[in-house]
Amino acid sequence: MVNRKHRENSHGRESASGPRERVDVAVEEAVEAAAAAEPVTDAGPEAGREALPEPDLELELEEARREAASHMDEFLRARAELDNLRKRSARDVEHAHKYGLERFMNELLPVKDSIELGLNAADDSVADAAKLREGLELTLKLFEAASEKFGLEEVNPEGQSFDPEYHQAMSMQESPDVPAGTVVTVVQKGYVLNDRLLRPAMVIVAK
Repeated sequence: MVNRKHRENSHGRESASGPRERVDVAVEEAVEAAAAAEPVTDAGPEAGREALPEPDLELELEEARREAASHMDEFLRARAELDNLRKRSARDVEHAHKYGLERFMNELLPVKDSIELGLNAADDSVADAAKLREGLELTLKLFEAASEKFGLEEVNPEGQSFDPEYHQAMSMQESPDVPAGTVVTVVQKGYVLNDRLLRPAMVIVAK
């Protein structure tokens, strides 16, 4: 009886431990299969990195040459345009110096024509003084009209206060009728060209 129970106990232990051993064996076989499938390399930590392609130096050099040629062409074009602009500006300045007074002289030509007509009339032995005066007045009006077109203004300060910026005192005289510092006589009119003093008026001032 005892041997039978012992055999039964032993058989029970073997039956209880059998499945665990089979699981351990299966795990060991799976590990060995995985190890056999994994390739063995000695690349170390650099193995996961992809190798970079080597640069094509010839291609880069050719591209740099094309860019340099393009920049040189742009530079030459810009320099040519600058030279043309410089020549054109110099030509414009030269023309301005030569023909800057063209319009002004065209305005003065009628004044000259009027003066010549007056001189021809004065040569006549039966010249009328009134007509000569009328011709001179017309000539003066023509000149004043031509001057005003170019910004010439007359400075005639008679009866005004003396202004040293636009007037030049020639002398002073007693004048009880006006306050001191008043211009009593204009010896020579002054002129302003485009708000710039061209010639001061020569005046006599009351003291």
